[in-house]
Amino acid sequence: MISFESDYNNGVEPAILRRLIETNEDKTSGYGFDPYCEQAKAKIKSACELSEADIFFLVGGTQTNSTVIDSLLCNYEGVICVDAGHINVHEAGAIEAFSHKVIALPSADGKLKADQLENYMATFTADESSHHMVQPGMVYITFPTELGGLYTKQELADIYDVCRKYSLYLYIDGARLGYALASDACDVTLPYLAKHCDVFYIGGTKVGAMFGEAVVYTNTRAPKHLFTIVKNHGALLAKGRMLGIQFDTLFSDDLYFRISRHAIQMAKKLKTVFERHGFRIGIDSPTNQQFVVLSPEQKKQLMRKIAFEVWEPLNENEILCRFVTSWATTDEDIIALDEALNNI
Repeated sequence: MISFESDYNNGVEPAILRRLIETNEDKTSGYGFDPYCEQAKAKIKSACELSEADIFFLVGGTQTNSTVIDSLLCNYEGVICVDAGHINVHEAGAIEAFSHKVIALPSADGKLKADQLENYMATFTADESSHHMVQPGMVYITFPTELGGLYTKQELADIYDVCRKYSLYLYIDGARLGYALASDACDVTLPYLAKHCDVFYIGGTKVGAMFGEAVVYTNTRAPKHLFTIVKNHGALLAKGRMLGIQFDTLFSDDLYFRISRHAIQMAKKLKTVFERHGFRIGIDSPTNQQFVVLSPEQKKQLMRKIAFEVWEPLNENEILCRFVTSWATTDEDIIALDEALNNI
């Protein structure tokens, strides 16, 4: 079956797989203390234009989010995000499990607005009983958003200004970072993003790697004993070089950005196919996530040949469905979708 269900339903980008095989007989120290991790860190620092950044490789997204947030906050501090934010919806309470309340603000488009953050913090600090409350200590955003949206350079700068005004860390979840930066609609570069937050991560799991994420502490150096904190969160890989090899490969020869641009091109073709068949695009996303409105019968018929995700029912007659392209999507996949749509 052809699948547009997610961007991590394939194995691993072939160049990474070859590199893992080529280095299979090597003997190195564990836990990230190896030459491959050091090479990967150097390449990421260069790509971010941050020579003093602290970089750590963690095993997956949920572990990364819970580890980073816990590493910077006291147990009485919470993290602000929009109500659709990944840590608020799809992390199974991992953030709260380490004593940090997720403070969710409403958002119609999945984006946090600087003035919204300013209003919340102004109200909070003006409340004479605020010392009885969970203290906001961090702002969390995803880039791209859960709805495939992008922050502009100005929006990112404005949010970061509010964060600095109120001494809040800004943390950017980059699980799909490559697909954001590769979008034609994106005016943010990796160096710009790195200079307008305190910590972010470069997603590998969804962008070609077998597994793993690269955490970059930028304007805020990594906390003392972060290695121990990572292990405490179950995010430390004993065979650490497996992460280093993957990110060393991804950040060689522009691979990370080349495969991300491929996914964006496939997303454009996918969107064109749906529009040509007369289907309504539910959310206008410029990234690799495309949201299409189907009827219940259309959804049922299409699912016989194509795998995709039901996002949410809009009403009795319409369902918002998500189709995701990736580094592994092929023209043949798009053709198969086109043919399947001919029959519904």
